[in-house]
Amino acid sequence: MKPETDEQPRPLRTGLTTGSCATACTVAAARYLLAGEQLDSVEITLPKGKLVSMPITRLECDADSATASTIKDGGDDPDATHGARVYVQLKLLDRETALQLAQADLPTGKVAGSRGKKTSKSLPDALAQTVNDSALPLTEHEQATLPTTKPAPVVFKAGEGVGTATRAGIVIPVGQPAINPVPRKMIREHLRELAELFNYDGGFEVTVGVEGGEKIALKTMNGRLGIIGGISILGTTGIVRPFSCAAYIASIHQGIDVTRANGLGHIAACTGNSSETFIATHYQLPEMALIEMGDFVGAVLKYVRHHPVERLSICGGFGKLSKLAMGHLDLHSRVSSIDFDYLANSAKTAGADESLQQQIREANTSIEALNLCQSQGVDLASVICANALEVAKKTVKQDFPIEVWAVNRAGERVGLAQDKATQSLL
Repeated sequence: MKPETDEQPRPLRTGLTTGSCATACTVAAARYLLAGEQLDSVEITLPKGKLVSMPITRLECDADSATASTIKDGGDDPDATHGARVYVQLKLLDRETALQLAQADLPTGKVAGSRGKKTSKSLPDALAQTVNDSALPLTEHEQATLPTTKPAPVVFKAGEGVGTATRAGIVIPVGQPAINPVPRKMIREHLRELAELFNYDGGFEVTVGVEGGEKIALKTMNGRLGIIGGISILGTTGIVRPFSCAAYIASIHQGIDVTRANGLGHIAACTGNSSETFIATHYQLPEMALIEMGDFVGAVLKYVRHHPVERLSICGGFGKLSKLAMGHLDLHSRVSSIDFDYLANSAKTAGADESLQQQIREANTSIEALNLCQSQGVDLASVICANALEVAKKTVKQDFPIEVWAVNRAGERVGLAQDKATQSLL
């Protein structure tokens, strides 16, 4: 046996999204209803054209529907839905019924992501643009590339464990099942191909469910985004890449969108629970206004540069904010670390003598350095907040009020810096 030190680490294994799972289940159910095929695996096409085979763990049929399920495999990514059973109940509908159901689902107001266009349309327009995406508007490119034959109308519904949108600001219209645009498109395109293959000219009702999804959703940001009753069916590429930051950053952006769409001008971006509890209590902010940014302060600052808010509060632990003060926009320890020389020099600015500066350089943690300063009346935290504020304003490049709060592990304020615009509000 080779010693452990000689073993090469295996590559991290990719997984498949809940959107890919739902698509595979849809294909399995459709092939049974349209051709009587009972498959234990199906092949689907991912958005970039890659073909993947996915197992079907269960196929149940009754008089007018088929239900197929698969187990979501997230690969080596420890996401909340890994191992969950995703299922689709598929019903065949006559074309007129499908069109009427889809028309009834069309929202009458403006939808986030629709570029301000009304989505309530006449039925012929709805067929071309909206019916086949359950009220999600297509892009101009999608409209231009619609098939010349009439596509099969598809009605989407939320089953067990799949949430429903209740707030404006996300890509799903209010009242619609939380099945995101790319999974909808994947399902729609696979059903269109199967309808053409088997000469079927009716419609489909697609109910997507996730066993235990309501409980899983408690581990996600769905509740804060106004998605109630379960998880979202997600995916843009169909593939889960291990330890990707993309999903988390997307949730940050969605949180900001929801806040803006619901007329809340003041948002607070926080690194963790202690900072969030502090800032929410201090300003009496509703949960919707709280952005759980974690280490991704850059995701917040760069997004509000192009999607301005009326006021931004950044609140975090002292150590993480010291990284922002140095110019780091990713505060994770694998990317940036505490610089004790920087802390010592910042303490000097706050009035620390040489002895205290040396103690800071020899400290084991940022909290130890902070405590040393506090014991001698040196306001290191406010210097760090001021430097972090300067970095934030240079990144945002906007004139709306910004402030930075630092808290300790007990969730107590230890530092604050506010720009002139914020001070004018007080």
